[in-house]
Amino acid sequence: MIQQAAHLVKLVVSTGEPAGIGPEVSLAASLEFLREHADAQITLLGDVQLLALPNLSPELSSRLQVQSIALGAPVVSGVLNSSNSQYVVNMLDQAIDGCLQGHFDAMVTAPLQKSVINDAGTQFTGHTEYLAQRCNISHVVMMLCASLPSGFLGLKAARDLRVALVTTHLPLKQIPQALSFDLILETIQIVNQDLQKKFGIAEPLIRMAGLNPHAGESGYLGREEIEIISPAIEAAQKMGIHVSGPYPGDTMFDPEAVAQVDAFIAMYHDQGLAPFKFVTFGNGVNVTLGLPIIRTSVDHGTALDIAGKGIADSGSMLEALRLAYQLAVNQRKQN
Repeated sequence: MIQQAAHLVKLVVSTGEPAGIGPEVSLAASLEFLREHADAQITLLGDVQLLALPNLSPELSSRLQVQSIALGAPVVSGVLNSSNSQYVVNMLDQAIDGCLQGHFDAMVTAPLQKSVINDAGTQFTGHTEYLAQRCNISHVVMMLCASLPSGFLGLKAARDLRVALVTTHLPLKQIPQALSFDLILETIQIVNQDLQKKFGIAEPLIRMAGLNPHAGESGYLGREEIEIISPAIEAAQKMGIHVSGPYPGDTMFDPEAVAQVDAFIAMYHDQGLAPFKFVTFGNGVNVTLGLPIIRTSVDHGTALDIAGKGIADSGSMLEALRLAYQLAVNQRKQN
């Protein structure tokens, strides 16, 4: 028997760029997820024609809803239209507000196209930055998660790989200037805190990368490790956080470490996400740490070339729903 509505874990999905694969993977993954979890409810945000529900059993239809949002213009699969940029932003706003007001336990976001939002005159650098702004949080952290199977890289048991970033969507030339002692220390603290509170890991083990090749080679290849990264790590250690480093980016992810470390922290986007995506094959989940709400997302783009063809893989969206659900359950236990 289905639990009463008050006890259901309530997820909301922002279905992303309407011309991309977001609407179709959101619907497909939601149906699969709800068949797995009888104690969950999902609200899909978006145009009702893009999210046309199939014939469902009364039990399933009671737990899958579409909250209609008006498009700015008709949608052609695979063809971007800046007239629909506000539609995408409206979905995000409704999901965020619903979580902040307690109507939903967590939000999940499908991919959007940053360029088309900027083309419409709205400055937008990414979900992570937008969420921080809307939640009035000065510092949030992007972290990607995926489960690695037993036997992969010699793992004796299945293991979750988590990679967090100090900086996110910045040109490479701006990264050294963006790094600071406070930014790095705050990143370590946020990762440690959310691993404890949202992931339920009592004493997280964290590894942090350096910025330069060979972690600076004792200053010969750069002094950021000596002047800001190591001091921030040492300060975190004095707070009782189990963090080590800085490690060279090319050797930080060795198999022995993957089997033991709860989260890796990279200095910039590609340093952390290139190795992550290479080994997770598009099944990763993006989590925003440091927010007052739970937010997960797929780790892929809008895939305009295959949108509307019925061949998009909804696996990453399904994993994003599963993780959002688990984090919401963990948070309920904490409360």
